[in-house]
Amino acid sequence: MQRTLVAAIRELTRKQREEIRRAACAHGFEALFFDSPEDALPALADAEVVFGQSEFLARNAPRLRWLCSPFAGVDNFLAPGVFASAEAVLSNSSGAYGVTIAEHIVMVALEMLRRQLDYDAIVARRGWRRDLAVRSIHQSRVTLLGTGDIGREAALRLRAFRPERIVGVNRGGRDESGLFDRVLPRETLDAVLPQTDILIVSLPGTAETRRMLDAAKLALLPDGALLINVGRGSVLDEAALEKELRAGRLQAALDVFEHEPLPKDSPLWDCPNLRLTPHVAGNMTLPYTVERIVSMFLEDFENYCAGRPLKRLVAREKGY
Repeated sequence: MQRTLVAAIRELTRKQREEIRRAACAHGFEALFFDSPEDALPALADAEVVFGQSEFLARNAPRLRWLCSPFAGVDNFLAPGVFASAEAVLSNSSGAYGVTIAEHIVMVALEMLRRQLDYDAIVARRGWRRDLAVRSIHQSRVTLLGTGDIGREAALRLRAFRPERIVGVNRGGRDESGLFDRVLPRETLDAVLPQTDILIVSLPGTAETRRMLDAAKLALLPDGALLINVGRGSVLDEAALEKELRAGRLQAALDVFEHEPLPKDSPLWDCPNLRLTPHVAGNMTLPYTVERIVSMFLEDFENYCAGRPLKRLVAREKGY
């Protein structure tokens, strides 16, 4: 019986589809490509390997053995009953998004510190003003809550601005990258936050990280601190942050939210001191990102066919 690989990723180029097709053929697979999960439905009944993001794919593939998500976050695959096949394993594409998200972090940090939103409003009124006080990444105290691919790529770029220090915070306080001045365990967060001018959050959405940055934690940040969240919206108490922003005590740049799309009646839409973007920091609009995703999938496809452990296997009970 023909083994089937289904790829349901619209962003794949013709060249990338051909790369996947050749790899599949070399291992006795037929590769089928679709631009949406719904289009793939007729092929899912026989799919052994699926490359795609929607839980629709997992629910309709009874013979599935491996689903590779092109995203780093896999929250939508973690609920009980999502997979029709009890034998299916899940992997993600963590490691593909560091470049694009790090560039987004630098962009919004500069926009907020250099008052670009205020200057945009002035120019929109055809005004001419040049005296708004600005701040700099230079000599700032930067804390990265999360030191994975995104945190490392961000630290690499921020280093060029010569901040006073770059501190990483993660689960174990370990680091082998050499990109941080110090890396501390999460248990020290209460001591780190008061010494933070720019807080960058790139944590996954898990039970452990939910509301990690609550009202009490936000209150520990010094006046004028900038919070940038590019991980998951569930990490942050949005109502508590809104109060801090409206009081003028903190600034923020949020790309992720607890409920997405952000509801039309959310008070965040018109909240001052906030740069809001619609979860665009890490999508697949940068060609380099898609190249990395395909390269990583093909690497793990070779592992799968050889019976080796997948390099980016997700522990579903942990969420990453």
